[in-house]
Order: sequence, then structure tokens, then C-alpha cells
Amino acid sequence: LPWFDGMLEYDEYFYSIKGEPLFSSHMLDLSEEPHEENIGICAKYLTRMAKIDLILEMEIGITGGVEDGVDNSGVSNDKLYSTPEEVWQVYETLAPISEKFTIAAAFGNVHGVYKPGNVTLRPELLGEFQKYAAKKTSLPKPLNFVFHGGSGSEKHKIDEALSHGVVKMNVDTDTQWAYWSGLKEFYEDNELFLQGQIGNPKGLDKPNKSYYDPRKWVRESEVSMRDRVKESCKDLKNI
Repeated sequence: LPWFDGMLEYDEYFYSIKGEPLFSSHMLDLSEEPHEENIGICAKYLTRMAKIDLILEMEIGITGGVEDGVDNSGVSNDKLYSTPEEVWQVYETLAPISEKFTIAAAFGNVHGVYKPGNVTLRPELLGEFQKYAAKKTSLPKPLNFVFHGGSGSEKHKIDEALSHGVVKMNVDTDTQWAYWSGLKEFYEDNELFLQGQIGNPKGLDKPNKSYYDPRKWVRESEVSMRDRVKESCKDLKNI
């Protein structure tokens, strides 16, 4: 994977100079590939990453919806759920190399936000994966999970996922909407000041630069997105 190799080469260079990793982790999504091939490639890269204290986030199964040009919106529902055996195969291959890896297992996750009832999120499956691995290892919770497609999820489902070992959740769609929402609300509140460079309710000769200046409305988007990120941080109990 030339794009991943190039990134790791600079990571290794940076580590050789600074003695610490440039990034805390890299995500490698090979879930579209055969399961064994996915795990084998991840094992190869984890071997390199372990030497520079980098965490590997790998994905198995299928996350529904559409992302980055990959359309899984029409896949059969049973494909949206990983099995204990699949998750264990990841652990037994990667754990001997390094403890620094996380698994984005499929438990009904879908990219984007959909109407209630369209998606059946089953965080209890993560608990089943943990129990299966615990019997094999004698460790209470040996697995660290990533919650892909977390946008729009119900709070109690997030809480349950956390209880079963989720250490990271992706909420890209929710933060995208939050960014747009900040801009939308700013426009709605100041619409009459955004119809031309000159002229507004305060006077026909009054300038509007302080309203249409991108630094103003971009800031409003950033504030709205910041607040949504804080909400997710509270959901994940890290603040």
C-alpha cells in the first residue's frame, strides 16, 4: 500500500529524531478485502508501527451507508454484523505483535444518519465478542473496540457500547452537520446584512463587511462544531 508505506516512512523518520510518534494512531480500513488478507496486511504494518509506539486501528465487517465513494447502502443486513470468531482471529494474530491495536468490528453500524428503524444497532454483540475472547485469554476485557458510524446513535446505545470496550467513536456526519448548522443559523440571523456590500437595516450607506467577512461566519461554524464535539466527549466520558 504505497500511500500507507509513505506515511509510515515519515513516521519512522520523525520517531528517529524526536523519540515519540508524530501521530497517536493510524486507521487502516481493508474491510472490503477478504478477512484473512485484511488481517495479514494489518499484522505486517502493526509490526512496523509497534517499533514507533503507534496504534493501529483496523476494521472488519461492513459499515453500511456511503463514505469516500464506497456505497454499502444496499448490502444485506446480516453483513453488517461481525462474529465472535472473526474478532478473535484478529486478536490472536495481532496481540502477539503488540497490544497497540483497536478493532472496528461491525455491529450494525452505518455511515451517515438515517430514520429510526432503518438501522438496528446491536452493541450487545460487542459484549459477546468480549466474552468469547475472555474465555480464550482469561482476561476480563481483552478487546479494544472502535465505534464506526456513531453519528445519530441513541445515547443508551453509546453507553452500552462503552461498557463493552469501545474506546473511540467516529461522528463525522454529526460534526459536518454542526459546522453547516452554525453557518445556516448565522445567515438566518443576519440575512438582511448579507444581501450586498453596502446597505442594511441600519442605513442604505452602511457597510456589511463585518458580516460577510469569511472570518466571521467560519468562526460561527467552528463554534457550533466545537459544541458538538464537546457533546460527544461527554457521551464518551472523556471530559
